[in-house]
Amino acid sequence: MANYTRGTSANIIVGAAALFTFEAGEMTDADLPTAVTGTDYKTTLTNDADFRNVGYTSNGLELQFQPDFGEVSVDQVLDVAKLYKQGMQVNLNTSFAEATLENLLLAIARPDTDASVPVDGAFAGEDVLNLSAGELGECPVERGLVAVGPGSGVCEPGNAIERIYVAYRALSIESVTVSAKRDEATMFEVSFRLLPNDSGSYGKIVDRTVAAGNKPGLPS
Repeated sequence: MANYTRGTSANIIVGAAALFTFEAGEMTDADLPTAVTGTDYKTTLTNDADFRNVGYTSNGLELQFQPDFGEVSVDQVLDVAKLYKQGMQVNLNTSFAEATLENLLLAIARPDTDASVPVDGAFAGEDVLNLSAGELGECPVERGLVAVGPGSGVCEPGNAIERIYVAYRALSIESVTVSAKRDEATMFEVSFRLLPNDSGSYGKIVDRTVAAGNKPGLPS
C-alpha cells in the first residue's frame, strides 16, 4: 500500500520562458529544429536562422484554454441535464519588453513588407516601419511560436529541465499600445489567438531533460 505524501515539490514550476517566433509564417513539425542531446532548446533555436528571439518579456507567458459548452435543459430537472462542447479558443499572452520595430511588426500582425530601409528621402538608410491601413481581402498574418521555459522534475547537478511550448499558427488579435512615457518603459502587450492546423492541433507542450554536463552556467 502506498504511503500518503503531501505532494511533490519537484513538480512546482517557477520562472519565465524565452519566446521565439517562426518568421516564415505557419509552422509545422518539419520546421522545428531537432533537439540536440546535451544542448538546451533555447540554444538550438538561437542557432536556427528561421527563428527569432523576441528578447526580454514582462509578466511571463500565459497560455489560456477557453472551451465553450452548450446546454440541454429538460422539464424534469431544474438544472442543466447535459453539456456538450461546441467551441474552443486558445490564447497566448505576453508583453514584449524590447520595443523594437521587429517586435512591433509581430505585435500588430503586419507583413514583413511593411518594414523597409529606404535608399532615399528624409530617412534614407534607417529602419522604417510603415503604418499601413491594409486593404480589402488582405490575409491575416500568422506566425509560429516556440517558448522554452523551466520544467518540472528533479534538477540534478549537470542537468537542465525544460518545458517547450509549440504553437503552429499564432495570430495577434488584440489592440496594441505604443507609448513614450516619462516613468514607464515602452512595452507591447500582445495576445495571440492560436489556431489549429489541418490536423486539428494547436501545437504541443514538451517536457525535456537536457543531458548531464551541459546545463547553462555549470561546467561541462
